[in-house]
Amino acid sequence: MKITHPVTRAAFGIAALVAIAVSANWLVSLTPLGNRGIDFTENKVHTLSDGTKAILGELDTPVVVRYYASRNTDYMPEEVKLHMRRVDDLLEEYQSLAGGKLRVENLDPQPDTDAEDSANLDGISGQRLDDQNLYFGIAVSCIDRTSVIPFLDPRDETMLEYQLSKAIAEVSTPTKPKIGLMSAFELAGGPAAMPGQRPTQPWVIYQQLKQAFDVVDVPMDTQEIDPKEIKVLLMLHPAGITPETEFAVDQYVLGGGTVVAALDAYSVAAQMTGGGNPMMGMQGTSPTSTLPTLLEAWGVKFESGQVAADPTLATTLAGNRKGIAVLTLNKENMPQDDNVITKDLGSITFFLPGAFTHSGGAGVNSNSLVRTTTGAGLVDAMLASRLDPSLTTSFRPKGTAYDLVTYLSGNFKTAFPDGKPGQTPDEVADAKKDEETKDGEKKDEKPASLKEAVSPGNVFLIADVDAFYDNFAFNPQLLQMGMASPVNGNSSLLLNILDQAVGSKHLIGSRSRTAIRRPFTLVQEMEADFNKEVGTKIDEFRKQQEAAQERLNKLQSEKTSGNELFLSPEQEAEIAKLRKEQVKYAKAVREQEKDLRRRKDKLAGKITLLNVAVMPAIVILVGLFLFVARRAATRAR
Repeated sequence: MKITHPVTRAAFGIAALVAIAVSANWLVSLTPLGNRGIDFTENKVHTLSDGTKAILGELDTPVVVRYYASRNTDYMPEEVKLHMRRVDDLLEEYQSLAGGKLRVENLDPQPDTDAEDSANLDGISGQRLDDQNLYFGIAVSCIDRTSVIPFLDPRDETMLEYQLSKAIAEVSTPTKPKIGLMSAFELAGGPAAMPGQRPTQPWVIYQQLKQAFDVVDVPMDTQEIDPKEIKVLLMLHPAGITPETEFAVDQYVLGGGTVVAALDAYSVAAQMTGGGNPMMGMQGTSPTSTLPTLLEAWGVKFESGQVAADPTLATTLAGNRKGIAVLTLNKENMPQDDNVITKDLGSITFFLPGAFTHSGGAGVNSNSLVRTTTGAGLVDAMLASRLDPSLTTSFRPKGTAYDLVTYLSGNFKTAFPDGKPGQTPDEVADAKKDEETKDGEKKDEKPASLKEAVSPGNVFLIADVDAFYDNFAFNPQLLQMGMASPVNGNSSLLLNILDQAVGSKHLIGSRSRTAIRRPFTLVQEMEADFNKEVGTKIDEFRKQQEAAQERLNKLQSEKTSGNELFLSPEQEAEIAKLRKEQVKYAKAVREQEKDLRRRKDKLAGKITLLNVAVMPAIVILVGLFLFVARRAATRAR
């Protein structure tokens, strides 16, 4: 049948247009292009970080994300439901960027179902609410490795991307990350110092490292460290390090390695565990450790002759003695609010730490993770170790905020431009000859020593090693019972640094995301001003109310005991006055509330107008411009 009526043709045309638009939108949503968009938000809250994109792009083994969420329930809090939609969108974007190497399985663990059994096997037990077990967690698996996020707490929204990317990086790595451990301490324990004594026990932090990583001992006199073998080099108090070992560390960093170095200006742990006995010819561990040549080349100065003191951060110790150089550092001393290393730390305590200052000029980026206040200064280490009370009165601040934990990153340059220290010119010549094969060809193009970085390196510097000693990081009483209970965030600080450094090179230095939930600060300011204004009037009303009540009580007390209980003219006048004041102030409060609602409605109207009208107006203007341009071009022809 031929359709000739204009209205009928228009109706069929509109219906066909709608069908084409819906079908096209559905088809595009099935492609990777359908999950991409443009992020116009402040701080790019809907954009994945470059580190996450790199981790997903390098996947070579399929990864499965089992996403457990109780969707068919009326008991799930609204806040969790809102967060669930954000997780849905995030996982879709992960799946799109992984190029088919990541599969998301959406599971709703109802009672007595296979999904519930799977959740229990993955160690996700759910949250009990109104006699129901509600699930909202993720298990990430690759081959035989699984990493679990038991509950996706909406309050940890800013950490969601980091936690998920870290889990993917962990399971896609086939073996435990290998870290090298260099220390002047016997961290692994050792034999008894004297016959009849017990052998020394391993440090708790060492045992925790062994559980999480493949720990390789790196001797203090090592000559070479391969960044391809050692993921991270952890240096805990490298006291007495030689130039040759510093050179090995230098080459390791230039090769793209990551160093975590805990140095110390005056180590109490060295005095307690390895101080030695000079009377018996025993030489102990030096209380001072630094990297003199490397730090200078990296543009960092370490105050190792004195210790950092800060009266505002001083810790009160046993006997009510004030440790001016025993610093308890809180969130205010961790300047990077979005850094995943310090984000969840409550407080840390440093014992007679050194201090870092940046001299610059090394061409690397530096970021302070923990620092003192500007009221800090440097004091004598011996006096500070004795908690000498004279330090409190003699202390003079330098007006400088010293770094206690700092992070360096970038393309480092060698601290040994003349090559390996201690080599004679003949040895250098021999090393060059050794590079040639018998037929006169070069073995490779790699020089005898690196002068500049071949890959970006990372260095974390910590100004105290005592922070990780058993008696200062854990409860001593519980340690005697075989239980390691942290008394501060010291061990978490070190493990967070290592956790970030070994998980993936793309996670190093990563930040937490900006929260999607954005408070209406303008409305909050209006409400705050309103509460301040009305609150003042309410306080004034209450004062007048109390004053009127006192006058009433006084009039009552003046009545003689023989009088009948009746209201005198004065009392009636006071009550009438009080009622008038109540009406007056109640009306004033209502007017203020009405005014606040009017201002809020006006603001909401403007926002709605901007959201609803501005974008269509822009589209109309663009359309009119194209129409006029096309008409002008047609007339020109």
